[in-house]
Amino acid sequence: MKKVITYGTYDLLHQGHINLLRRAKALGDYLIVGVTNDNFDRERGKLNVKNNVLERVEAVRATGFADKIIIEDYVGQKIDDIQKYDVDIFAIGSDWDGQFDYLNEYCKVVYLPRTEGISSTMLREEIQQDVRIGVVGCGRIAKRFIPETDFVSAAKIESFYDIQHCRANEMATEYNVKHVAKSYQELIEKVDAVYVATPHLSHYELTKEALEKKKHVLCETPLVLKGEQARELFELAEKNGVILLEANKTAYSPAFNHLISMVKSGLIGEIVDVDASESKLWGDKFTRELDPEQAGGSMYELGSYPLLPIIKLMGINYETVQLYSRLQNNVDIYTKGVIHYPKAVCSFKLGLGVKTEGNLVISGTKGYAYVPSPWWLTDYYEFRFEDQNKNKKFFYKWDGEGLRYEIQEFISCIVNKRFGSAKLRNKESICMADIMQQFGERKNFIEI
Repeated sequence: MKKVITYGTYDLLHQGHINLLRRAKALGDYLIVGVTNDNFDRERGKLNVKNNVLERVEAVRATGFADKIIIEDYVGQKIDDIQKYDVDIFAIGSDWDGQFDYLNEYCKVVYLPRTEGISSTMLREEIQQDVRIGVVGCGRIAKRFIPETDFVSAAKIESFYDIQHCRANEMATEYNVKHVAKSYQELIEKVDAVYVATPHLSHYELTKEALEKKKHVLCETPLVLKGEQARELFELAEKNGVILLEANKTAYSPAFNHLISMVKSGLIGEIVDVDASESKLWGDKFTRELDPEQAGGSMYELGSYPLLPIIKLMGINYETVQLYSRLQNNVDIYTKGVIHYPKAVCSFKLGLGVKTEGNLVISGTKGYAYVPSPWWLTDYYEFRFEDQNKNKKFFYKWDGEGLRYEIQEFISCIVNKRFGSAKLRNKESICMADIMQQFGERKNFIEI
């Protein structure tokens, strides 16, 4: 039996894809089709937002040409697949002419003629309208956010607004954006979606105002510092048929999501402990991050990141949260939290004036997962077992600032009319806000 293998993204499956699959099938007796996963196909410079990998697999299956469909996850997989499946012919479109000649060492390489006049890029440009984003708050995080939108199809920065008008003007000039709003209301009227990148205490009012005008909102983390405010905002978004997403970059990164999926699959057994830490030493003691009047301190500034893996893995139904903090000038320079679940105990450590190892350890009954510092920029992790021969290491690429992943998820929710994300569910954001509120009210709180 002659086996043929081919690969593609198959986004917006069209006649050109079908013709290629037909030609590949005709080369042999058995066709294996590799479909690139949602974040692997970066060579085109864009993270697309229309069809996810499951939808693309189903579309390829529906053509009837594929005898077997596999997912392409990593660089070098083509060689592994050719050897694993004992492939005779590697087939690919002629627009890749010469680029896969190195595979001739393993099998025959055939470049198939493409269908002229049609491509996924052309179709995407025809049917996909840009989502116009207005940025409110022109500080450090916004400066990292703007370049990341270039890597997400359909994302377009339309306008800036900042209470310091000169900062908005400077950013508009730097990034060649023509419109600078004189008021927040003017920005809202100009755009389809708002990115809130202002200090914590302004998140609630700015997000609420945009949602009331039926604008989608991507709000920097922490979304809000009170659980009741988070509930109100998500209810308002649902009522008005718009997206509200918390911009926790780790939550949307490919490596972190793969880690969570593998742990939930039972690879290390039943989870009994999750321990996560993050800390920074600020040289400037007068910065916003240490200002009690601006919700400064380690819990508000860093807390949503270590809370993320705990809540993703253990859920929102904890029994108690105990908080321990060292305060300086009325802000916590260090906070440790212990979260008790019915069958697990989890902990997190945060510091803005105390340094600690910033790793993540997930302990199970069969083994444990280890993510080294800085775990929140996940690009590598290990599964470790009593028998070290069973240990597994996983490596990923963390692209740019990592904000493109949250932008992609936000735009994808808008384009595909998905009013929520499985990567960071509304109830999980609310749970984080509940714990922030408990800290603010000093409940189950001990000063050390």
